[in-house]
Amino acid sequence: HAHPGSPYVFGLAEVDHDLEFPDPMPVVGISRSAKGYCLISVLETMKTYSAEEGLTEEAIVTKLRICRYHHLYLHSSLRNNSSGTSRWGEFGEGGLLWGECNGKSFDWFDGSPIDELLCKVREIYGLDEKTSFRNVTISLEGRPQPLYLGTATQIGVIPTEGIPSLPKMLLPPNCAGLPSMYIRDLLLNPPSFDVASAIQEACRLMCSITCSIPEFTCIPSAKLVKLLESKEVNHIEFCRIKNVLDEIMLMNGNTELSAIQNKLLEPASVVTGLKVDADILIKECRFISKHIGEVISLAGESDQAITSSEYIPKEFFNDMESSWKGRVKRVHAEEEFANVDVAAQALSTAVTEDFLPIIVRVKAVMSSHGSSKGEISYAKEHGAVWFKGRRLTPTVWANTPGEEQIKQLKPAIDSKGRRVGEEWFTTTKVENALARYHEACDNAKCKVLELLRGLSSELQDKINILVFCSTLLIITKALFGHVSEGLRRGWVLPAIYPLSKDYSMEESSSEMDLLRLFPYWLDTNQGNAILNDVNMRSLFILTGPNGGGKSSMLRSVCAAALLGVCGLMVPAASAVIPHFDSIMLHMKAYDSPADGKSSFQIEMSEIRSLVSRATGRSLVLIDEICRGTETAKGTCIAGSIIERLDDVGCLGIVSTHLHGIFDLPLSLNNTDFKAMGAEVVNGCIQPTWRLMDGICRESLAFQTARKEGMPDLIIKRAEELYLTMSRSNKQTSSTAHHGPSVGYSNVNGLVGMPDSLGNMFEPPSGTFGLLRKDVESIVTAICKDKLLDLYNKRSISELVEVVCVTVGAREQPPPSTVGRSSIYIIIRRDNKLYVGQTDDLVGRLGAHRSKEGMQDATILYIVVPGKSVACQLETLLINQLPSKGFKLINKADGKHRNFGMSVTSGEAMAAH
Repeated sequence: HAHPGSPYVFGLAEVDHDLEFPDPMPVVGISRSAKGYCLISVLETMKTYSAEEGLTEEAIVTKLRICRYHHLYLHSSLRNNSSGTSRWGEFGEGGLLWGECNGKSFDWFDGSPIDELLCKVREIYGLDEKTSFRNVTISLEGRPQPLYLGTATQIGVIPTEGIPSLPKMLLPPNCAGLPSMYIRDLLLNPPSFDVASAIQEACRLMCSITCSIPEFTCIPSAKLVKLLESKEVNHIEFCRIKNVLDEIMLMNGNTELSAIQNKLLEPASVVTGLKVDADILIKECRFISKHIGEVISLAGESDQAITSSEYIPKEFFNDMESSWKGRVKRVHAEEEFANVDVAAQALSTAVTEDFLPIIVRVKAVMSSHGSSKGEISYAKEHGAVWFKGRRLTPTVWANTPGEEQIKQLKPAIDSKGRRVGEEWFTTTKVENALARYHEACDNAKCKVLELLRGLSSELQDKINILVFCSTLLIITKALFGHVSEGLRRGWVLPAIYPLSKDYSMEESSSEMDLLRLFPYWLDTNQGNAILNDVNMRSLFILTGPNGGGKSSMLRSVCAAALLGVCGLMVPAASAVIPHFDSIMLHMKAYDSPADGKSSFQIEMSEIRSLVSRATGRSLVLIDEICRGTETAKGTCIAGSIIERLDDVGCLGIVSTHLHGIFDLPLSLNNTDFKAMGAEVVNGCIQPTWRLMDGICRESLAFQTARKEGMPDLIIKRAEELYLTMSRSNKQTSSTAHHGPSVGYSNVNGLVGMPDSLGNMFEPPSGTFGLLRKDVESIVTAICKDKLLDLYNKRSISELVEVVCVTVGAREQPPPSTVGRSSIYIIIRRDNKLYVGQTDDLVGRLGAHRSKEGMQDATILYIVVPGKSVACQLETLLINQLPSKGFKLINKADGKHRNFGMSVTSGEAMAAH
């Protein structure tokens, strides 16, 4: 039964490549109760369901926007809204959800939401009524609210045109797919403080490890479950499953990596809904990996070579045997494999005896300038080996060589008994041998598939462990990638702390400090980011000119806070971030003609949600409040909203160009005035993009319009009108009274500048193992001597410890090497060495391993103090290692005695 929710998997156990597998889609149901909205998601593939209760309308719409679902059901509880009308979405709450669902295919359902939806799922998929589903609901208690739609789109968590994507900045380009999806889901559904702390501690450990790390094989859990349940796991997928288990055990066997793995058990439990003890996890991994290894044929086994024959085309045997050989160990199908060998030998004998004499005779009578008149050929579409050529009929039969075989030739026929062509012939002996060989191959193939499906059956009771292991590696890979990218970008791990559950206004204990914060989409290494200090202990009213950076400041603060509550790195020099119960960002709104709503209506609807959900533990960010309506009334509404947020005691920023707010008699006790600075340069006012205390009444509206190409005639007339309006409306400016006064200067509409501004910024064995140890010993000794010499000459300030680290096949260097100079030695399988130096070890190793034959190469590396030292050590090693008996492939680099910075020869480049 094939449909979008249940991918078609029949026959996949036979394929010889990695399986493309679509993500299964859940059946989704939405209901409503006194707690709020509830989203029920049922995944038939995994036999799991979750019910997230207490969600806001915005959170529900956000989840629907990013979720691909098989069926959508709406509970009858949604038919009546808060106004008591049966016309759903007509007034206030419910309109946003109705707008999302209207025009889409959905069905209504009644009764107990969870039970009824599970019944619907059993009906859709044709499941037995007794089929049970596992509850994987994650409790919202202690967790921040899921990200609102506006917040998610305005910082690019949900891809939005023109908005920099936050998830793309968190991971390197080669870390897409499942790790990227985990990071996105983490941002959309921030974890509890305990889980965030575990994630952050794992990231902190990742920053400092010195050992190599696994490749982290990632397998989608749904794919794993579906293939095992349908018994369609092929040998490649079994090898990948074994890789997952082996990598879990590899991490457990390393002191540094095991500490990270133990920290991530809780985040993996949250994602899978499974609790697995560390000791049980390793025990099960060891058992399953061993069992797979006993059945599946692994690389390096030489007892299953494809049959070869001197006279039969090799493509024939390759096509006949490659679909089942090399899948399972021969010992489990010895009889079937032996029968194939015997049948192949018999076929080869038949072809040699019946066809070869004819070939020899044909060549003997062939003219000197003619072409071959006959050959032994492989008819691929028929899976047969036949004689191809014109049938040679001697004028006189004289019992000469080949005559008897010519007499035995008969036309070749296909599976339907029809003659194939005029040039194809066979003999009875060859046909019988061919039939016997095909039968032996079919029996062997059936035996191999029987063993593969049997192994799938045996592992079905281990599905939960396999799902947990796969998820654990996905999380680990995502966080290692995040740490590597964060270190490259100069990000830091913040200090996070929980906000007390009994938080009240009087305590006013929440605060957030972001030192030298910069926009997440800019790279400080390129020197194009303005750094700002944000010390937030109250609500900010933020003013500043157009293009002065207000919106960028709100996005930057929002992103930093969200990353902090998720346990991730933030774009700042240091940070202290409370674990907010919700992070809400509202940017500019646009009208929605389809819903018949103006931009101001939509803005009021969104801000209503923010204000109604805000608590003293929330972060609320509103950009250009009440910009879509008449100025005077918009100013008063904005002032009232600010009073409300001030009374709640939340942290946040409200940016505005409505300077009349400062003339209103507002009662504010928890609000400060901040501004994005501007300065006069060569007679022109320009923004500085720096946050400072005070109020900025200069909008730079005329300059901005002129910069965007507005005709000078219009700008000059606007300036005249402005002066006229200013004279007729002269009045004394007054500031809103609030608790502690905030000093600021307001000269010529500019904010006074502060006195100072932040402006800172498993090892190989055998002979190969012995070679590695020899190389490690000699390289370490050479580097120690050189570094000691440089220290004595005062070329380096301190004597550093020389630590030689091995990165084996299917491993990669740790994030601690990012941005640090190092020398490395690649040990190839032919025992030749390549010596190099780099400031990007991960990237350089990836480039080397992309070359043919280098995928399994082992490297040794040593982190050294600076690129100059690395260059000197590179040259020194290239010159000295050959004298120690080692063979180098880039020996030519050693001609540069000082730094070894020459262009590598073409020969050396080709070698690696």
